[in-house]
Amino acid sequence: MPPIPPLDLVQQYKTIQQEVEEAVKRVLSSGRYIGGEEVKAFETEFGAYIGSPFCIACNSGTDALYLALTALDLQPGDEVITTPFTFFATTEVVSRLGAIPVFVDLDPLTLNLDLDQVEAAITPRTRVLLPVHLFGQPVNMSRLRDLALVHGLKVVEDCAQAIGAGWKDQKVGSFGDLGCFSFFPTKNLGACGDGGAIVTADPNLAQRLRQLREHGSPERYYHSELGLNSRLDVLQAAILRIKLKSLDRWNQQRRQVADRYQTGLQGLSALQLPHVLPDSEPVWHQYTLRVKSCTDSPRCAGSPETPACSLPDTPRCRDWVRSQLADRGIQSMVYYPIPLHQQVVYQSLPCRFGPLPVAEQAAGTVLSLPMFPELSSDQQDQVIQSLHQVLGT
Repeated sequence: MPPIPPLDLVQQYKTIQQEVEEAVKRVLSSGRYIGGEEVKAFETEFGAYIGSPFCIACNSGTDALYLALTALDLQPGDEVITTPFTFFATTEVVSRLGAIPVFVDLDPLTLNLDLDQVEAAITPRTRVLLPVHLFGQPVNMSRLRDLALVHGLKVVEDCAQAIGAGWKDQKVGSFGDLGCFSFFPTKNLGACGDGGAIVTADPNLAQRLRQLREHGSPERYYHSELGLNSRLDVLQAAILRIKLKSLDRWNQQRRQVADRYQTGLQGLSALQLPHVLPDSEPVWHQYTLRVKSCTDSPRCAGSPETPACSLPDTPRCRDWVRSQLADRGIQSMVYYPIPLHQQVVYQSLPCRFGPLPVAEQAAGTVLSLPMFPELSSDQQDQVIQSLHQVLGT
């Protein structure tokens, strides 16, 4: 069997190739490449899909976060509580604005924010709670929103990996004051380049965001504040409109892939499988399990192939499993090998955190298996069988 990639964008493209190419030709022949009706139509359709009355498209998920925090008038020295286990952009924008990321540890079951620790981390300087719906698994937004209301805080949801995910039958992104999305090509709803969007129910925030993304300009050539050039181009909007029609189907296919993994890997004591909360409807941007420590893995501990594996508290066991899969033609990924509080940049920039043992352990043990809607049952069986061969029962 050919090698199994972690994702395959070409297969998805083939299913919508004709529609996409027709849309691209339509845009190119229109002569209108920035703004206009195509972008407005996408904003309307995406906002309706999420369940928010206002959608503001922009250049990237990073810009979406930056614009959202800017629209909330985040100031230097303000504190933003978030996770250390996410892509760097989540806190890069916080630090760019001179605010202080406050890292709290993870729920050991979901790897999302531990909400008990979120509440304990709130101080008079806290302004924003910034949950990340990691790997497409929603944070408990009922409780997080209650925390925000009690303490008078704003909520900005990072939904980059969770487009279409739900909590209690409500789409993520619609719970907070602002929801931020990325349309990076690998996302569940991916453009053919960069793209992002912010959703909100607040008309004043929506107007401010539109102004900020256009150089702080409420009207052409009139500038009332410093903004960005952060527009979603028409080609990407046209492609995203086509792909949005298939998003629910693709997410359902991802759920089927995840279900097959959950069933097929149940008997492997060396693995900790993803945990789904009862009120959660994940979309499985990644299927990320954890490889338990060498001392817990009878097959791996002290093996001659990896003598360092017998040392306690090393991440080698995960890396050994990954290399074994690669030898069998199965590509896997590690998100994220270094938590944010341990990044070099945060040795010099201000941030605040206490002990983060769960995040640090996760960084050394997580492994993401191939996950995309078109992954075949034969390919999945090969992944599952390979893990059984490598780890035994």
